[in-house]
Amino acid sequence: MYELLGISLVLASLLAINALASVAAAACWRFIEKPLQTRSARTRTEILFLMRVGPPALALISIALFLVPSYVVYEPYETEIVSKKLAALAILSAIGVTLALWRGARSWFATRSLLREWLSNAIQIKFGGTTIPTFRIANSFPIIAVVGTFRPRLFIAERVLETLSQEELAAAIAHEGGHLSAHDNFRRSLLRACFDVMIVPCGRSLDRAWAEAAECAADEHAAQQNAETALNLASALVKIAKMVPVGARAAVPMAAFLVGIEETRGVKARVRSLLEIASDGCPRRAPNPTLARILPAASLGLLLTLAVAVASKPQVLVTVHSMIERAVAFLS
Repeated sequence: MYELLGISLVLASLLAINALASVAAAACWRFIEKPLQTRSARTRTEILFLMRVGPPALALISIALFLVPSYVVYEPYETEIVSKKLAALAILSAIGVTLALWRGARSWFATRSLLREWLSNAIQIKFGGTTIPTFRIANSFPIIAVVGTFRPRLFIAERVLETLSQEELAAAIAHEGGHLSAHDNFRRSLLRACFDVMIVPCGRSLDRAWAEAAECAADEHAAQQNAETALNLASALVKIAKMVPVGARAAVPMAAFLVGIEETRGVKARVRSLLEIASDGCPRRAPNPTLARILPAASLGLLLTLAVAVASKPQVLVTVHSMIERAVAFLS
């Protein structure tokens, strides 16, 4: 019963801390969303990513450094039974973790399978604007996408190559370069896992906002070259959007598409933004792009450091165990 109670507490705490922190992050985003519109899209992307992965990270740190040590040190082996309420929370949390693992594995295998299918009939081509392997494929969907996290490849549909001009194609490839430099495919995989672990849907708005900001950031990355590139990218977006079959969506789960994940309204907003960039002469930039990119890792590192410092004090673990006892009594 000692081990079962400990496991139940870990799972229930994972669900409770993650859900509460995610609700707080979603509420916080409502207050800062409008002020951040004046910042660069890359800055918004990094902040949204931090707000999305922060709750699961906070839950894991809290459990690893506070709950588990206090339970092991201060909980007597002859402990109370697991109540129905606590068991229900633990089961719900376990379902969330299972869904996250299952969805991640399913997306990975589906992407890998489709990648093999594409490569079997693909023709490798070369472009001056990219250094990653680039392939031409026959596909009904107007694909131009970077597929892969650690070994990225660029795939371009034949109809896209035939429709876009050389300038438009170069601008589109520069957009995909923005996704590569930001490691957006890896981040998209993490966000998928965060979505399922939490169970409750309050983080969906942050997921949509991140996806939109990531596309705008990649647009800004391409448009940094010059105003003409911004106009060529806007033209490429319009042409590709017109080629997308009604109701169709891109088939690869984990990839950075030029057009395919967003709705038509998203493409229109991006085109307007690119026209504004071309008119102004340059996009909005973060004061320090390097600092913006390391913000999530630095923030999580600071959180971990503070947590270790606090958890090293014995009185803290005593207090945490007291809170555990109260929680178990409340759920009895």
